[in-house]
Amino acid sequence: MFAYDHWANRECLRAMNASGSASNSIVGRLAHILAAEKLWLERIRQEKQSLPVWPGSTIEDCETLADKMSSAWQDYLRRLASADFEREIEYRNSKGELWSSRLEDVLMHVLLHSAYHRGQIAIEMRRAGAEPAYTDLIHAVRKGLLESA
Repeated sequence: MFAYDHWANRECLRAMNASGSASNSIVGRLAHILAAEKLWLERIRQEKQSLPVWPGSTIEDCETLADKMSSAWQDYLRRLASADFEREIEYRNSKGELWSSRLEDVLMHVLLHSAYHRGQIAIEMRRAGAEPAYTDLIHAVRKGLLESA
């Protein structure tokens, strides 16, 4: 699913570049997706947050971070044992509140959060008269567009 997530993020970037005029709002939403993916990996690893949740970024910044995060997630996930998915992760949310969640739930949240915001990007691009990325999972599977993890 993280290979799909990376593919979908890259498809959004491709569509944004093809539009020639992605608004700051559209770029900012993708930057948020990537920053949140980084934040959650940092929380899982018990590392200090290194980016704001809503960073000011360019398309080029997003391209770099998308590839960096894909590699980081794949490296992290490759090292997990089956039992690790049940492990509780303690973290502080953006309000500073202490929480604990199963790793499996955190991973699902990361993926669904990204999909949610990619949908918003598609709506905003269509309203601006641009063609959004087609990021449906089943489309990627049917067309063989996903790289193997």
